[in-house]
Amino acid sequence: MDKLTVIVPCYNEEEVLLSFYQEVKKVLDTMKTVKAELLFIDDGSKDHTLNILRELKEKDACCRYIAFSRNFGKEAAMFAGLEQATGDYCVIMDADLQHPPTLLKEMYYAVKEEGYDCCAGFRKDRKGEGKVRSFLSKSFYKVIQKMSHMNMADGAGDFRMMSRKMAEAILACKEYNRYMKGIFSFVGFDTKWIPFENVERAAGHTKWSFRSLFVYALNGIFSFSTTPITIAAAAGVALFVLSLAYGIGTGIHTLIFGNKVSGYTTIVCLILFLNGIQLLVISVLGEYISKNYMESKGRPIYIVKESSGSGKSS
Repeated sequence: MDKLTVIVPCYNEEEVLLSFYQEVKKVLDTMKTVKAELLFIDDGSKDHTLNILRELKEKDACCRYIAFSRNFGKEAAMFAGLEQATGDYCVIMDADLQHPPTLLKEMYYAVKEEGYDCCAGFRKDRKGEGKVRSFLSKSFYKVIQKMSHMNMADGAGDFRMMSRKMAEAILACKEYNRYMKGIFSFVGFDTKWIPFENVERAAGHTKWSFRSLFVYALNGIFSFSTTPITIAAAAGVALFVLSLAYGIGTGIHTLIFGNKVSGYTTIVCLILFLNGIQLLVISVLGEYISKNYMESKGRPIYIVKESSGSGKSS
């Protein structure tokens, strides 16, 4: 009998956690050839999420949980889940029921019987999202695909079931600055995509603000692409050529045609423009240097405050 570990990152999910548990258990109970465990990762929740996880552990021996000492982020929670999972297959799901539990059986069949290393859900649309947020998200994925040359299409999320071999490959990527969508693409392996309709959260509110999404997007770009440095270099070359052409043109007009060099406004605009470009280039370089700095510290990806017990021996 195969063992399946369902990894569930949680951050302030008290309103939806019990509903998620009930819906997933309904599906898992129909999978007679699978021994399943639910591994909840409490990412430093401020509400009663941890209390609910304790109750679930007492109620159901198939439930385990790990509680972080603070909020380390979903990427760290997914890494912790894969690291502590004991199953032959691992599946990552959000606790808000936006990932349909009904797909678990089809995913298991794909990785068990059809020979795929991974089976992932592909969100067909963004129903329920604001137009601005939807436009920005789609634009981001188009940009990062062109920059990184990796398969990170809009709709390809974290909801996926994978073999132990793929899970170990992901765990071998030890970087502190993690962008899991990029890591999933980086490790490769044969993946089957299952489309599903987007649904709104069953309860509670999204934890992703525009600011956090913007920071997340930048992290993805700087983690998997050096294109920003190339763009900065191209901008420097272009500005050098333009300034050279402008200087030569001004010299010709002054020496040959006797035109006076018009000055104050042009000089101020050029200074402000060039200084802005320089600061932009410095900030791009600073992003890469700061990521190197954080990696060199060798800090742990997450810190455990409380755990229901390791399942490694089971």
